[in-house]
Amino acid sequence: MKNLLSIEQLTSAEIEALVNDAAKLKAERGNHSDQLLAGQTWAMIFTKSSTRTRVSFEVGIRELGGFPMFLSGNDIQLGRGEPIKDTARVLGRMVHGVVIRTFAQQDIIDFAEYSKLPVINALTDDEHPCQILADLLTVHEKLGGWEGKKFAFIGDGFSNMTRSWIWAAKILNFELTLASPVSCQPPADFLKHLDYEGLKICTDPVEAVADAHVINTDVWLSMGQENQKEKEAEFAGFELNADLLKDADEDHIVLHCLPAYRGKEISEEVLEKHADTIFQQAENRLHAQKAVLVALANG
Repeated sequence: MKNLLSIEQLTSAEIEALVNDAAKLKAERGNHSDQLLAGQTWAMIFTKSSTRTRVSFEVGIRELGGFPMFLSGNDIQLGRGEPIKDTARVLGRMVHGVVIRTFAQQDIIDFAEYSKLPVINALTDDEHPCQILADLLTVHEKLGGWEGKKFAFIGDGFSNMTRSWIWAAKILNFELTLASPVSCQPPADFLKHLDYEGLKICTDPVEAVADAHVINTDVWLSMGQENQKEKEAEFAGFELNADLLKDADEDHIVLHCLPAYRGKEISEEVLEKHADTIFQQAENRLHAQKAVLVALANG
């Protein structure tokens, strides 16, 4: 494994190995026998704000013996218009790996090509692979795995989170139902490219949640969309609340990648009822990302 650019590019064996390794690293935290990043400097290029991603990567790199170097968009020449390929070729001669959180998926693809370094997608507008790996670890811990489980996602049906969930569903062969306003559903060309019958799409959250084991939601407006009030208005009736969850599987879990806007995509009552799972999910970012770092260190 050279890079982690998307869930789409992973195999089922790679995903399962990363989840299993994350569980092992979590159990061994504080007692790692190997410092696989010892002597290495990893650049963290963030042009989007972050809490969980930045903290988990900085801690993870340090716990594996490496040194994280945080670079915001304002710190480097990318912020003044330097081509991504030039920044990549410079850092490729100085650091050992790069974690990138940015807007365009093509930027991280180009960075990997020109830097020749291990590159990790820490979020783009297209995908959020590190979050999905943490979520799958949480499902593994809470439900014993995803085989035979029904997943539901309530909210924006074509955000970076849902795209990554869609690819995970196909690769791992589990059923996923998206409940989303029509304007926020995956377009026909994407679905043709996906070619997976296990994906169901509807406009009714009640239908999506019925008998579901894993119910997931996220903010309705992704970073950069905060002023799109007309889009937000389309989500009336999509709040994940106690009434909506009545027909879910008796032992269901609720996931939210945070930050959460109570009273919008999720109610205060539901968030607090499932807080242990949601904040376990947040913690698992650290362990899943350490598993990715170890996989890349091993080449």
